Amino acid sequence: MVEELLTAAIATGVGVAVYVGAAARVVKQYERGLVFRFGRLREEVRGPGFTTIVPFVERLRKVNMQIVTLPVPAQEGITRDNVTVRVDAVVYFKVVDPASAIVAVEDYRFAVSQMAQTSLRSIIGKSDLDDLLSNREMLNQGLELMIDSPAVGWGVQIDRVEIKDVSLPETMKRSMARQAEADRERRARVINADAELQASHKLAEAAEVMSEQPAALQLRLLHTIVAVAAEKNSTLVLPFPVELLRFLERSAPPPAAAPARQEPAPAGPASEGPGPAEVDDAIDGAPAAPTGVDGAVDAAPAPDALNGAADGLDGLMLDAPPPPEQERDGLRE
Repeated sequence: MVEELLTAAIATGVGVAVYVGAAARVVKQYERGLVFRFGRLREEVRGPGFTTIVPFVERLRKVNMQIVTLPVPAQEGITRDNVTVRVDAVVYFKVVDPASAIVAVEDYRFAVSQMAQTSLRSIIGKSDLDDLLSNREMLNQGLELMIDSPAVGWGVQIDRVEIKDVSLPETMKRSMARQAEADRERRARVINADAELQASHKLAEAAEVMSEQPAALQLRLLHTIVAVAAEKNSTLVLPFPVELLRFLERSAPPPAAAPARQEPAPAGPASEGPGPAEVDDAIDGAPAAPTGVDGAVDAAPAPDALNGAADGLDGLMLDAPPPPEQERDGLRE
C-alpha cells in the first residue's frame, strides 16, 4: 500500500513538473507576449518576466518592441526635370501596438518595406534633382509622412526615414562638374574685376595726391628702391625722374642760328665754263644771300644775274678756237 502511494506521488510530481515545463514561458524586457486561446486573442498582453499558459490550449506569441532598422533597396526613377537616378533609403520604426501588428497585418516588416519602396519612387517622381541633392530634410519628412499614414493602423510607428545615397549617370556627373567649374570661374573673374576696379579708384586718388605734391612721387620712388634693394639682387635699375628732364629743358637757352657758308666755284679752262672773273662779276651783280633758316628760300640768285652769266658764257664759247678737225679741213682746201 505504501509502495503504491509512493509511486502515485512520484507520478503526480513528474506530471506536475511536465505540466509546469510545458506551461512556463519567459518574456524578455524588450518583448511583449500575446496569448491565443483556441486561436482567439486574449485581451491581456503579457509583460516581461515569467508567465504561464495552458499547454495545448493556449499559445504565446512574442513581439519585439525594439526600434527596427529596415534598409530600402535602391529604387530607380525619373525626376521631375527628366533625370534618371537611383535612390536608396533606410527606415527606422518600432511596434507600439503588439495586437495590431500581429492581427491587422500578416507581416508588418514586409509591409513596411514595400510601403517604403513605393513612397520612395513617388518622392523621386515629384522632386527635382537639386532637391534630391541639397534639400533632403524636406524629402525625408515627406517620405516619413507617406509611410507613417498607413502604418498607424498596423500598430507601427515610423521613427525616422533617411535618404542614403543618390546615384547619377556618368554623363550627368560630368555635366554637373563642368557647370560647377564654370560657376566658380565666373565668380573668380567677378572678384578679380571688382578688385581691379577698387585698385583703379585707389590709384586714381593716389595720382591726384601726387599731382598736387610732386615730392610724394620722389618719396614713392625711394620706397620702391628700398623694396627692390631688400632682395638679393646684384643689379639695381634706378629710373630717372621725368620732372628733372622737364626742368633741365626749361632752363637750357635756345640754340643760335648758324650763318650760311658759301664756297667759291673752282677755276677751269675757257672751254669748260666761265673763268673766275666772269663768275665774280655774276656773283657781284646778284643780290646777297640772306643768312639763317628763314632766309634759305631767298638765297637763290636773281633772274637778271643768271641771264648775265649766260651771256658771258655764250661769248666765251664764240671766241673759242675751232676744233682740230676743222683746221685740217682748211689746210686741205
